[in-house]
Amino acid sequence: MNLKLISTAAILATSVLACKTNFQSQQTTSVTSNRAQTMEQKVAALVASMSLAEKVGQMTQADIPNITAAQVKEFHLGSVLNGGGSKPYNNPRASIEDWLTYADGYYEASISKENGRIGIPIIWGTDAVHGHNNVIGATIFPHNIGLGAANNPELMQKIGEITALEVRITGQDWTFAPTLAVARNDRWGRTYEAYSEDPSIVVNLADDIIRGIQGDNDFKTNTLAGNHILADNHIIATAKHFVGDGGTLNGDDQGDNQSTLQELKDIHMPGYLPAINENVQTVMASYSKALGEKMHGNKLLLTDVLRGELGFDGFVIGDWDGHAQVEGCNTKSCPQAINAGIDMMMVPNDWQGFIEGTIKDVKSGKITMARIDEAVSRILTVKMRMGMFEQTKPSLRPYANKTELLGSADHRAVARQAVRESLVLLKNTNAILPLERNLNVLVAGLSADSMRNQTGGWTIDWQGNVGSNSDFPNGSTIFDGIEKLVTDAGGQAKYNRIGAFKPDEKPDVVIYVFGESPYAEMMGDRDESGIIQGSQDGITMMYQERVKRDLKALTRFKEAGIPVVGIFVSGRPMVLNQEIEQMDAFIAAWLPGSEGNGIAEVIFKNNAGEVNFDFKGKLSFSWPKNPTDAELNVGNDVYDPLYPFGYGLNYLMNGY
Repeated sequence: MNLKLISTAAILATSVLACKTNFQSQQTTSVTSNRAQTMEQKVAALVASMSLAEKVGQMTQADIPNITAAQVKEFHLGSVLNGGGSKPYNNPRASIEDWLTYADGYYEASISKENGRIGIPIIWGTDAVHGHNNVIGATIFPHNIGLGAANNPELMQKIGEITALEVRITGQDWTFAPTLAVARNDRWGRTYEAYSEDPSIVVNLADDIIRGIQGDNDFKTNTLAGNHILADNHIIATAKHFVGDGGTLNGDDQGDNQSTLQELKDIHMPGYLPAINENVQTVMASYSKALGEKMHGNKLLLTDVLRGELGFDGFVIGDWDGHAQVEGCNTKSCPQAINAGIDMMMVPNDWQGFIEGTIKDVKSGKITMARIDEAVSRILTVKMRMGMFEQTKPSLRPYANKTELLGSADHRAVARQAVRESLVLLKNTNAILPLERNLNVLVAGLSADSMRNQTGGWTIDWQGNVGSNSDFPNGSTIFDGIEKLVTDAGGQAKYNRIGAFKPDEKPDVVIYVFGESPYAEMMGDRDESGIIQGSQDGITMMYQERVKRDLKALTRFKEAGIPVVGIFVSGRPMVLNQEIEQMDAFIAAWLPGSEGNGIAEVIFKNNAGEVNFDFKGKLSFSWPKNPTDAELNVGNDVYDPLYPFGYGLNYLMNGY
């Protein structure tokens, strides 16, 4: 089934059950293959030789600040992660050598056969969600909301390939990406992690990003020969968060999705179909509740639907202590989650308590040994498909420590393309854009010269608040790009945060770059009276409701008769009707990542006075008109946006 050939309406109408035959036929082919039988026999032999402690260890993932290499060996851990901004030596600016030292230590400990250990290689997961965003110097791509506006599948595959390669440089094996949520309420703090409010765009991009990350592997039919092993420049991908995290009541992160099962299948599940068809090897369970039950304990969805109907054959990973939110559970013990279908539990801190508690739960009969064996078999199968049993330690692998590839010029060129294609032109009065290059340009606004603001959350640390401009040695701010382009053409570009200028230095144009400050997950949720954590100003979807700093600046430029190009840097569309009225041009730039110079390449003409690059982006989220428009989605019975889903101007409309 080629999902990309199905119309949006057909996608929404297609039941998950309709794909069951295709997925099951692939599984049958795998089972009847001699190669597959050999792999299954090898896994079965390993599992049969393992102690209960070794099995439960394989099902456990700990955060790197909380576990040593010696403990990996002692407790037979199957996985570690660097989550929430964790770094080697707790150093936010850890070097590539630091990352590899940690990776080698964990790996060598895991394969030790001392004292009769089986010695199974460990797998290291990382939140490389818009490039290898935890590492200084990496290429940082636009967040998913911008990539949804670009909606370019070929570009998505390139982004996946580059991300995987840069992760390999520092020795990790696995990324917790892509997010396949369909964000239906823009108050949600993770809206920017979604490609769209509409499942059709998620469907269009899901398989391409996974193919880029994992490579073109058909694990189900070539399981012991040819392309069954991930190439050295690829890593394991994760489809997350299954399922419905983008549709919770009031956009509450980790909240309650009150959709029916059919609504989940129609809106929140379609992106998982192409992901599974592209052989994604891990799926992460959502914190949220669906059908009245926390997803980490939801057997109907994790086992009956994800595996039985969708045909997923990798392993399911829990989210950060997500099992502890299941009724009757805590971090140490959650038989409900394991029985529901979680194969590996992310237990960042209390991992030792979890191992002890789970062993007790097995011995007491709360979890059967058959279920433990099933989970471990799935984990070992994925590790074999990765080729982990044939690999050497991370620092000796082909792309390890290739510093010249981290944030390389070629990689940044792809990121710059992604920036250009993600921009959405929403207003262009009197065709003010594109601008001539040799102007006297005043650049203003908090986000014009801020790598922190333009890269957003999940960059260097969890909330994105650690990095300074110097922490992006290969990147450029939006102002950097404008200054270089204009200066090279004989013009002048100055930056003043508040937009001040001397009376005799009145600029030809002001480029005002403004928007949200970084946030991630629940820290970005907005409630009805403002931002829950107090880090943003505003009521519901209104931008700067309380203190209209940017409106005052824009009005001042307007009254001075200076043309204004507004560039809005944000993780979601917001209500700024008054601000837009003061602008001659208005651009939604989302969270563009490390290559701010991609913006200058679009808004200015080339040296011949012609269009350099045209706008290609189209809104993958409807733009709200009213503060209460948090659930403004295309297809709603009542639909009155300021700019509709799919809207986006370009220069061709002006006769260029």
